[in-house]
Amino acid sequence: QVQLVESGGGLVQAGGSLRLSCVCFGRGLSINAMGWYRQAPGEQRELVAVAASGGITHYADYVKGRFTISRDNAENTMYLQMNSLKPEDTAVYYCNAHVTSGPRSYEYWGQGTQVTVSS
Repeated sequence: QVQLVESGGGLVQAGGSLRLSCVCFGRGLSINAMGWYRQAPGEQRELVAVAASGGITHYADYVKGRFTISRDNAENTMYLQMNSLKPEDTAVYYCNAHVTSGPRSYEYWGQGTQVTVSS
């Protein structure tokens, strides 16, 4: 079974930084794309950034230039460095991974980590 575990959330003042981590646990994993999503209260879950296994990355416009996604494929770990945080970045941040097992691909979600940015 595959499990995604996030860490690194917390409370920070506007303009500050946080680094989120997501570890993908499982046996014989073949991880394809990994990404970060977020969901603010009363809002739909939205894409923040995604990183393909080959290194290609994509960012939502509202985080470009402030957030950086990275992966350590040897450790099945993904990071999100968040700089110049704004109050509107406040949300629960979720890790997402697409994992291949044989001929099939499965999608997994972490439990989420709270990020709160105070003004």
